[in-house]
Amino acid sequence: MNLVDIEYVKKCRFVVATGTFDGYDVPYQPSNTSIRSKKLFCFLMVVDEVSLKFIKKNVIVRKDRDEGMWVGIWRLIPLKHLPYDEPRRKGKVPKILTHRLFPEAQYSIWIDGKMELIVDPLRILERYLRHDKHTYAIAQHKHHRSIYEEADANKRRKRYARLLIDLQMNIFYYEGMEPWSLKKNTISDVPEGAIIIREHTALSNLFNCLWFNEVNLSTPRDQLSFGYIVYRLRGLFKFFMFQNCEYNSLFVLHLHTREHSSQVEWIKSLSEFKGNGSSMKESRGGFGLWTPYPKNLDSVILPPVVRTSKAG
Repeated sequence: MNLVDIEYVKKCRFVVATGTFDGYDVPYQPSNTSIRSKKLFCFLMVVDEVSLKFIKKNVIVRKDRDEGMWVGIWRLIPLKHLPYDEPRRKGKVPKILTHRLFPEAQYSIWIDGKMELIVDPLRILERYLRHDKHTYAIAQHKHHRSIYEEADANKRRKRYARLLIDLQMNIFYYEGMEPWSLKKNTISDVPEGAIIIREHTALSNLFNCLWFNEVNLSTPRDQLSFGYIVYRLRGLFKFFMFQNCEYNSLFVLHLHTREHSSQVEWIKSLSEFKGNGSSMKESRGGFGLWTPYPKNLDSVILPPVVRTSKAG
């Protein structure tokens, strides 16, 4: 981060954060924001250099006297030297590690870059955290409750290389992660990760770090690893998962400026990564998928998946 932005975020105790990478989104201004929220919250949009150029080309960016950059209510926070090449993986840095980028924040609301927030942030904190004394809130996935259902949908929609998603699921299943059922203490194992509402407690921060570690090691599909980390913490981590219908009432969903695609999503066999195909591997990130697992996964048979939704 630039020094001017580091100094700016030091004063941020309440944060609404979003991000866009590789020019996939333009900033959408929040609506119905109270005067109190405008004074209390820092609205921070994390961008890489590609998105910064794209935003400057398409919308008006103003500079304040400290050289900070603004688009409407959003303070642009450019990041340099990001640890990944894959845009989806880049976005997980501010999304999951919000407490590391903005260490003075006590509360944060993360929304994906394609979202237009239409509810006052103070009302969101009151409804999802303070009213019932929660510290972490996230929406339930619209279609799936089991990570194995979500993995199947990701493969059908080519969200990442199918065989690498299978490898991740084989590891999770070998380590005891059962499909979601009514016997579990959670509403669902699969979140809708486009909005995350957090109090930055020590346990919330620990969960985020563990979640990020898993995203770093395996696929960038964070919905697949959320429930696994909850499972590994054995009930230690408490969170509020709210209904998807509420999730849809918080913002307007916009399309990306273009459809995301990368070569790795079309891989059908590991042999395609060999020789000249080795360039299709992510050069940074996902190395856990290429490190030999210490146990034999050949005998693992994933649980059957019932496809309950055309949308996947």
